[in-house]
Amino acid sequence: MTSFADLGVRPRTLQALERASITAPLPIQEEAIPVLLSGRDAVAEAPTGSGKTLAFLIPMVERLAGHRQDGFARALIVAPSRELANQIGTVLRTVDRGLRIAMIYGGVGYGGQLSALRSHPDVVIGCPGRILDLASQGKVNLSRIEYLVLDEADEMLDQGFAPDVERIIALTPGAGPQRRQTVLTSATMPSWVQRMVDRHLVEPEVIRVVTQGEPTLEHAILHVERATKVDTLSRLLRRHQGSALVFHRTKHGAKGLARDLTARGHRSVELQGNLSQSARDRAVAAFRSGHADVLVATNVAARGLDITGVAVVVNYELPETPQWLTHRVGRTARNGAAGRAFTFLTREDAEKWRKLRRLGAPDLRGADTDHLLSTGDIRFIAAPPMLAPGNGSGPRPRGAGTNTFRRRRPRPASVR
Repeated sequence: MTSFADLGVRPRTLQALERASITAPLPIQEEAIPVLLSGRDAVAEAPTGSGKTLAFLIPMVERLAGHRQDGFARALIVAPSRELANQIGTVLRTVDRGLRIAMIYGGVGYGGQLSALRSHPDVVIGCPGRILDLASQGKVNLSRIEYLVLDEADEMLDQGFAPDVERIIALTPGAGPQRRQTVLTSATMPSWVQRMVDRHLVEPEVIRVVTQGEPTLEHAILHVERATKVDTLSRLLRRHQGSALVFHRTKHGAKGLARDLTARGHRSVELQGNLSQSARDRAVAAFRSGHADVLVATNVAARGLDITGVAVVVNYELPETPQWLTHRVGRTARNGAAGRAFTFLTREDAEKWRKLRRLGAPDLRGADTDHLLSTGDIRFIAAPPMLAPGNGSGPRPRGAGTNTFRRRRPRPASVR
């Protein structure tokens, strides 16, 4: 079995990992750490929950080699959400408590962030909008960045952050002896992410972890009536023990659905973009600790949040893209654990589901809703006419487990 020491990690970092009971690298870490330790740019494409955060943090810690009080940040990690930024910061403190960190994101006041920037941070972690805001005020200097990470890049670019991300990259060292090392992580690789790779990474090593082997996820469509959706969801949650993550399309809808579930006796909390940061933190903490059984959320909870033991994911409303469906469902059945996902479809959803299928959504089978609610067992049924074969029903290719491979991108002719 490969160890972190075999990958070239120094004893000081090994001791920190051992204190956190992290003893053996996961597949994405085993492949990525040696590449990044060599100073190469890299793209790490792997499913949610596969260990990408440590895969880029360990080489960063090794490169920075402790705090250096020269007034300049040396590493920048850009994330699409406050929750993911905070999670990265928590993991980084586990690996190296000596590095100084400045957390920068919106939704909170400037005072604490400005204080952290004045303390000569080694690492800046944050979201695009607030990073650019403080950079434009001259409060954060990115001219000495040695190590740049764009985490969950497909989500950032899909949410319209591309111009902000481009401006942030332009503030860091480009060509020349001081050129930064750049790492891009993604659970999916749409064309817009590939364009970012082509523009800003130099001969990157592409490292992928793909799913393979016996399935640990059961995912089925539930055909429901629009007028009874909330009651059906309530019955489904009562039938399934354990924590449940329920996705709604809109912030207002998530708020209302959490309220409706609470009125029906469920311990529910909401997570959506209109909440203050403190309210979002309280909701996640309540769900993690078990004080709440149901987290009703928008796509803000579909990626990055490290919440273990989610038994059920429910797509109460369909997502906008197949990628978001993948990320939502990826909140359960993580790291070999079993999990279930249910996607609600009403008659009004038929055309939207057909569109998602055309764009690459999985070919899910329908389950007998009454049988599921009565017994808890999934019994597959023939699709109704609105979802006849070819329109979104049928057997689904399924898989879990991991397999890795690396592919080096061909060197452009202009630099051969």
